[in-house]
This record gives sequence, structure tokens and C-alpha cells, in this order.
Amino acid sequence: MAETRTRPHSGDVDAFLARVEGPDKQADSRVLVEMMQDVSGAPPVLWGTMIGFGQYHYKYDSGHEGDAFRIGFSPRKGEFSLYVLVAYAGAAQAQEEALLARLGKHRRGKSCLYVRKLADIDLVVLRELVEAAWRFMAQAHPAT
Repeated sequence: MAETRTRPHSGDVDAFLARVEGPDKQADSRVLVEMMQDVSGAPPVLWGTMIGFGQYHYKYDSGHEGDAFRIGFSPRKGEFSLYVLVAYAGAAQAQEEALLARLGKHRRGKSCLYVRKLADIDLVVLRELVEAAWRFMAQAHPAT
């Protein structure tokens, strides 16, 4: 069975952010760190080139298991990948869709949101998405 390659490590988040290309992207990254840390109460941790907050263990029916962060982001070269889309059904999905409709300029993947710069979106709405994702993940994967 394949091993999970993305794991938390003890890298320095500030040093990582200092290497992010461009002062605007660095500043946006620091805003995201502050927001996600404030919502989660968890410190930022590097997971490869992603910054995660909180952690949970998962195990699939196939037997594959591992650890992942509850919410996080990656300051990719062209855009930010925000790992905050977690609701796939029911009321949580409806809430997520309503928030995305108010967010501003973005595109989405299955579990992540892509944003070029924070100036393109409503940060109050982003915070609501982050809060909803944190609550959902805490319910779906309670701390043990």
C-alpha cells in the first residue's frame, strides 16, 4: 500500500513564508495564517508546501490510513490553494454554496478553493467559510 507523502514537519513557517515569491503574496499568506490560527486555536504547521492547522487521523474502508490537517492553505505560484471546502451534502453543503456565491473571484476544486489574491475576495465571507470548515471537521473527526 502506498504511503502518504505529505506529513507534518518541524519546518519554520515564518522562514517558509519569507521565501514566498512577491511581497503581496507574502502579506496575503500572513493574513491567512492569522485568520486560520485565530479560528482554529491551533498553531500553523508545515505539511510539505502547505500550511495546516489542527490534525486528524483517517482510515478508509480500503485500509489506507493517515493523518491530515483540518484546514490549511498553500501559497502556490499562480494562486492560493485554500483547503476549506469540506461539505459534500446536506445543510453544510448548502451553507458552503451560499458563502461561495458571496465570496468574490475564485474557482474551486473538490476540496479546495483557488484564489489569486485576497483583494479579489471578501475576507469576512472567507472567514465564515474557514469557521464552517473548522466546525465541520471537528464534528466529522473529533479529537481522540
